[in-house]
Amino acid sequence: MTTDASVTAARRPGEQALAALGLGAPALDPADASAHSFPGGGRWRTEIPSCEGPEALAVVLKESSRLDVPIHRISQGSGVWMLTDAEITEMVEATNERDIELCLFTGPRGTWDIGGSVRSDSRGAGLRARGHDAVAGCVEDAVRATELGVKCLLVADEGVLWTLHRARQSGIIPADTTLKVSALVGPVNPASYSVFEHLGADSINVPSDLTLDHLTEIRRVSGAPMDMYIEAPDDLGGYVRMYEVAELIRRGAPVYLKFGLSKAPGIYPWGNHLRDVTLSTAKERVRRGRLALDLLARHGADGEMAPLGSRLPGSLRRFPTEGSA
Repeated sequence: MTTDASVTAARRPGEQALAALGLGAPALDPADASAHSFPGGGRWRTEIPSCEGPEALAVVLKESSRLDVPIHRISQGSGVWMLTDAEITEMVEATNERDIELCLFTGPRGTWDIGGSVRSDSRGAGLRARGHDAVAGCVEDAVRATELGVKCLLVADEGVLWTLHRARQSGIIPADTTLKVSALVGPVNPASYSVFEHLGADSINVPSDLTLDHLTEIRRVSGAPMDMYIEAPDDLGGYVRMYEVAELIRRGAPVYLKFGLSKAPGIYPWGNHLRDVTLSTAKERVRRGRLALDLLARHGADGEMAPLGSRLPGSLRRFPTEGSA
């Protein structure tokens, strides 16, 4: 971690030029800053999302080496069930070689099944797992993925999250499996963020339209790692918040900086019919990461990255499970 002096030395975009023109901004309020960090040091990690298979993963790893983009986590959105055992094994081996956490999405979700409410104007139920069988499918995916060496699972349903947390508590899946909450069900206030932490979440993706004050409010009640798209896909709003990245870290730490891509076609559920766009967008997501890291460096705010290879969330608060004290 950097010292307090180096944090103080960080500057805001255009700060010197605007001050010279009499347009300087008010000083940052130290009370807005998050008091939390990752275990082992560091306040931010990186994530490349929407990496849908071994070929896309190879593109991401090659481009990250070429552009010198450090990666802590790579995530996939189509789901465990959209990959063969051989494909999952190949992805596990490739990420293990680079000491990168691989996160795969679990099971059925409401947007893809026969339920009509998600297609209504109210978008009722969303990605949640509809009925027992959908929860069972998510658990099946979790067991299969972890048996193949996957250590991080992405969930989009509170019940699935709690069930998988209980499963790792009871040894059904490995105890060091991390559970990540999808942006599509992410909490938008401190109370709901805290509930997700208590249900077993190890990192929680908040919607990318939350304000800086919203992040500070969340950090006053929870230190659970936060995931946030610095650039969001169009179906999540298409927000591009690259110039805010230093302040997003200051307010939201510990935070995963997710490098998504706006103005790009949707690729879930992925298949070879979407190969060209999947590979080209995978490559561009890494480049977007380089742009954000360059901004941090220019503003003197790049010194608090968590060590590469770190993945665990630290001590978090949980609801008691059956049989616990």
